[in-house]
Parts: sequence; C-alpha cells; structure tokens
Amino acid sequence: MAWILLLVAGLLEAVWAFFMKQSNGFTKLRPSMITLLTMGASFALLAVSMKRLPLGTAYMVWTGIGAVGAFVAEIMLLGGQASTTRILAACLIITGIVIMKFGTA
Repeated sequence: MAWILLLVAGLLEAVWAFFMKQSNGFTKLRPSMITLLTMGASFALLAVSMKRLPLGTAYMVWTGIGAVGAFVAEIMLLGGQASTTRILAACLIITGIVIMKFGTA
C-alpha cells in the first residue's frame, strides 16, 4: 500500500508542477489553487508512505516520478522538446526508480 500511495504522490507532484507553470508565478487564481491543493495532497501521501518506506527510497521515487511526469506533461501539453537526450535521461530516471523499488525490502 505504501508503494501505491507513493506512486499517487509522485503523480500529484507532476500535476502541481504543471499547474505551477500555468499559474504564471501565482498570478492566476485557478491554476494557483490547483497547485496548492495537489501540492498538499502530494506531500501528505509522501508522508504516509514514509511510515513504511525508507526516507531515501521514498524521496527518490517521489521526485523521480514527479520529474518524469512533469517532463511528459511538458512534451504532451506544452509542446516541449522531445530530444533523444532528454528521453534517455527520463528513461534513466525510470530505471533508477525500478532498481530502487526492487532494492528495498
């Protein structure tokens, strides 16, 4: 269950990062509110998952999922560049997450 909560927390991190970009420096109300709400939910789920998972594992997986999720959102929703190098970097992050999962008892 801790891993599922951590996955959701990481996805919410990508959501708040996307909406933070949309908030234009917190000058737009709706994206700003979505940013703050999803940020709070993401932190709360991370905290709950840390009851069962080691700090380093939970934090690395959370930030990795958030980083790759934000990268994918940038490409799909904002027309960001999908170069081979950037995609390779995202794949390396995913590989690290998988290794961390299997390396945690």
